Amino acid sequence: MGRTLFAPRPTGPGTMIKLHKHDLPDGLDLGPVVAVDTETMGLNPHRDRLCLVQLSSGDGNAHCVQIVPERLGGRGADCPNLKRLLTDPEQIKLFHFARFDVAILRQALGVEVAPVRCTKIAAKLVRTFTERHGLKDLLRELVGVEISKQQQSSDWGAAELTPEQLAYAASDVLHLHALWDRLEGLLRREGRLELAEACFRFLPARGQLDLLGYDEPDIFDH
Repeated sequence: MGRTLFAPRPTGPGTMIKLHKHDLPDGLDLGPVVAVDTETMGLNPHRDRLCLVQLSSGDGNAHCVQIVPERLGGRGADCPNLKRLLTDPEQIKLFHFARFDVAILRQALGVEVAPVRCTKIAAKLVRTFTERHGLKDLLRELVGVEISKQQQSSDWGAAELTPEQLAYAASDVLHLHALWDRLEGLLRREGRLELAEACFRFLPARGQLDLLGYDEPDIFDH
């Protein structure tokens, strides 16, 4: 079962946001590049549970999968369609700050997400003239889109998510394709695309290192 709602967009028709309980539906095709983000109860993957995985094919619509633990009447990590997409070697998963997302998805669902692209890493490689690498800033400056972060700290573990929460979650994936297009162009222009791709290939290992406790102190520190 799922529910569909429509949220206003800055221009054009409304965005369709489809909420799916437990897993993606059978046969859903989100194309060769899928924008992905997660919402959790906090930022500690060992302590804080995964609550929502949102995805977009870049068509202006979003699919949100609500992950409910078995102790609360859900299916937990039993989401074969979502896992299949996240691990499909022919399907690029596009994130902003993939380091956290690939770690929490490994911890919660037991999958290694690959191949991966990360707009935050791309921005840091080519936008060295600024410290503003957050999604809100990048979308405003590179894509001309304003998004709200008002629901960022809301209760994502609630049994029923509000339309405002789902609209916020969707906004984190709806524009990633456009942002990546801009950043990929900058990476090519500055001759750093190959370096970025090497960083992206390392991200699943970086997430695993974080889960093993090598985030603090960082294994790459002196």
